[in-house]
Amino acid sequence: MKIISINAGSSSLKFSLFDMDDKKVIASGLFERIGIDGSSYTIKYNGEKIKTEAELATHTDAVKILLDKLVSLNIIKSLDEIDGVGHRLVHGKDKYKESCLITDEVVNDLIAFKDFAPLHNPANVLGIQAFKEVLPDVPMVGVFDTAFHQTMDEEAYLYPVPYFWYKAHGVRKYGFHGTSHRYIAKTISEKLGRNDLKIISCHVGNGGSITAIKDGKCVDTSMGFTPLAGIMMGTRSGDVDPSIITYIMEQEGLNAKEVIDILNKKSGLLGLSEISSDMRDIVSAMESDDEQGEKAKRAFLKYTRTVTNYIAQYYVLLGKADVICFTAGLGENSEPFRKKVCENLSCLGVKLDSEANKVMGEFKKISSDDSTIPVYVVPTDEELMIALDTLKLIS
Repeated sequence: MKIISINAGSSSLKFSLFDMDDKKVIASGLFERIGIDGSSYTIKYNGEKIKTEAELATHTDAVKILLDKLVSLNIIKSLDEIDGVGHRLVHGKDKYKESCLITDEVVNDLIAFKDFAPLHNPANVLGIQAFKEVLPDVPMVGVFDTAFHQTMDEEAYLYPVPYFWYKAHGVRKYGFHGTSHRYIAKTISEKLGRNDLKIISCHVGNGGSITAIKDGKCVDTSMGFTPLAGIMMGTRSGDVDPSIITYIMEQEGLNAKEVIDILNKKSGLLGLSEISSDMRDIVSAMESDDEQGEKAKRAFLKYTRTVTNYIAQYYVLLGKADVICFTAGLGENSEPFRKKVCENLSCLGVKLDSEANKVMGEFKKISSDDSTIPVYVVPTDEELMIALDTLKLIS
């Protein structure tokens, strides 16, 4: 059985084709600049990689080329081999608590919820409509980023604001990266042979969130009403005093939307370091003794502190932690980042194995044997999670 996992953006479409018999990727790729000049696509398969410029006026154009290439490159013999399509959907509010078959109702809800994810939900709909046009008889499944976090109780998801805001306008914590956190919980539970783990899952990339998980269910998570909340990120501020917004509006002559845009796109590592949003650049700059080095250290220490604070908070919330997991681009690949966070957690008895920490992108225990909390690097695979959910629902 073959299933395609799709992540559609406003001008992009990322895909992975899985053979579900052995859960392996047969082909993957990215269609870029859809509806924009200079559009192109990249397809990886069988150890090869092709990149070609192509006119991609719409997402349907991208899907047609994708399916044609899968057959013409002999990746599949015919489109009849495709049994299902799984779509990453960003926001399902509190209505969608798990993955589901995509119906007209689901599409209408995605459109209705667009104000909660204005950049993502409309793009997700475009991806669904494109595949529905080209493969009308193939079942499609929606996998929501917000679904995993719907097990939080009111104490976790409500904000201390007028309750009317929640009832009338849906103002509450939703959380994101849910598909990744769910994959991490599933993977570490299988590896350790336990379903009763108290897990602190650290999905840290350019965007990042920390999630407290108990018995496979989300108890709390750092991102909130939007992905702007929580830890400091590559270009996002994370948690700040909301009064800063009106203060900067007055001081800089900006409107609220412009300030929020700065908090989303020009803050975090980039804003504090004035160097880069990429931790690799920050770590490299820290080696110098000049002003650049000081800026880099300032951003690095603030970043690692915000991650440490959430881990410590969730340790208390859970009563303890059976395991801490690092995942995503930074969590999987940055030795200095993991080292500093673990050093910050030494008061909890966390001890790092420096040699084991020299790992990139592979499952590994990086804490020492006498660490009170085992610490693991667990590579995430949201595309596989989407494919597994799709397989389950179409079977």
